[in-house]
Amino acid sequence: MTAQRERAIVSPRSVPSLPRHVRIQHDPVRQAFAVLSPEKVFWPNEISLDILRRCDGRSSVERIIADLAADYDADPQDVAADVVAFLQEWSDKLLVKL
Repeated sequence: MTAQRERAIVSPRSVPSLPRHVRIQHDPVRQAFAVLSPEKVFWPNEISLDILRRCDGRSSVERIIADLAADYDADPQDVAADVVAFLQEWSDKLLVKL
C-alpha cells in the first residue's frame, strides 16, 4: 500500500520556493533558461520564469502578485489568477514547494 501525498493548495499567504531537486539554469546553446528537475527539463516562457525566480522562500504569493502587477503595469486581480494557477500546477508536479 502506498501513501498519497496531501495536495498543497496555493493561497495568498503561501511562501513558495523551489525544492532542492529543481533549479533554473541558462542554456547557452538555446540562449534560454531551463528549469531542471530529475529526468525532466522545462522551457518556461519569460513570465513563468519571472514567477519562478520570485519563489525564494521569503516572498508570499500576495507579494509576488503585487510585484508582478507593478512590473508589468497590470491589474493585480488579473495577475493573481494567472500566478495562482501557475503555482498550483507546478506545486502539483512537485516543482514548487508551498
